Amino acid sequence: MIKKLRNMNDTNLLLTITVVVFVVMYLCAVIFLGEGFRSPQTFLNLFNNNASLIIIACGLSLVMITGGIDISVGGVTALVCMSCAVNLDLHGGNVFTSMLIALGIGLAFGLVQGFLIAYLDIQPFIVTLAGMFFARGLTTIVHTDPFNVQNPDFVDLRNARITIPGLGSTNRKGMYIDATIEIGVVVAIVIVLALFFMLRWSKLGRNFYAVGGNQQSALMLGINVKRTKFLSYVFCGLLAGIAGYVYFMHVGSGSPSHAQGAEMNAIASSIIGGTMLTGGVGNIVGTLFGVLSLSTIKDIVSSIGLDDAWWTGITVAAMLCIFLIVQSIVMAKKHSKGSSSKKEETAAAAQT
Repeated sequence: MIKKLRNMNDTNLLLTITVVVFVVMYLCAVIFLGEGFRSPQTFLNLFNNNASLIIIACGLSLVMITGGIDISVGGVTALVCMSCAVNLDLHGGNVFTSMLIALGIGLAFGLVQGFLIAYLDIQPFIVTLAGMFFARGLTTIVHTDPFNVQNPDFVDLRNARITIPGLGSTNRKGMYIDATIEIGVVVAIVIVLALFFMLRWSKLGRNFYAVGGNQQSALMLGINVKRTKFLSYVFCGLLAGIAGYVYFMHVGSGSPSHAQGAEMNAIASSIIGGTMLTGGVGNIVGTLFGVLSLSTIKDIVSSIGLDDAWWTGITVAAMLCIFLIVQSIVMAKKHSKGSSSKKEETAAAAQT
């Protein structure tokens, strides 16, 4: 077993660590924190409450694998929610037009930010910081006050649930309640699977890893580094648009305060999932488990009675630091192993 772990590449090793930590953490919650965590619906609610965050974190993982960052995604999510809400209730729109608006907003941010970063070589943090402020400002311009959407077709879509057979539970009154998931969860899982296959088996996915690992080496291999970076931000923007609509379906309202801190939660989830800030290492499945781990630790903190907001922040910060330390140790061992191998090869060549 130890030998297998040593032979894993960086991405798979960090993924394994993330999955094991999540499973252990959730099992401890089930054993020690009572009935709440034993209900299948509680587990499914990790997906229901975080479907949009899963999608946002997946987009950020793509960008981080190439060595970049995007902190505008929370603002884009809020802008999508408000724009779609105004379109549906104030401008006579329908579900289809609101979806197009969401995709259009996300794609526009991805194209503009990707061009500025990839082709004009402006620092990603500065560009996406400006994008975050711009999106938040536009949200307030579109509509100042928060309001709930009353469009009948959208309300039906928002209230739609998919029943999971065999996972229902009996409540205290003896009534059987089906276990359900929201439509947004299906969207999130499809995106996770699509990006997993893209990164693992497509040429573009391999290019993302190559650019994040070493840009000079990627250039020598004939990879168009600028185009690859540009596409990563286009994907991230488009996914932020989709996530915005999934978030919109979950909350059913528009508000300038929506998705506050979503970009930081997404970055934290990606890091917990094994994506390196330095680029070249990451896994979309790990990002999924990173989101689930982050949500689980928040639920655990709340369940033990620490409802104050700072306790959640402290716990998340501690968890993030632990995973960063683990990543540093893993990478340090890999580098030391690689350098010792090179020394052995050099010594062998000198002897011959």
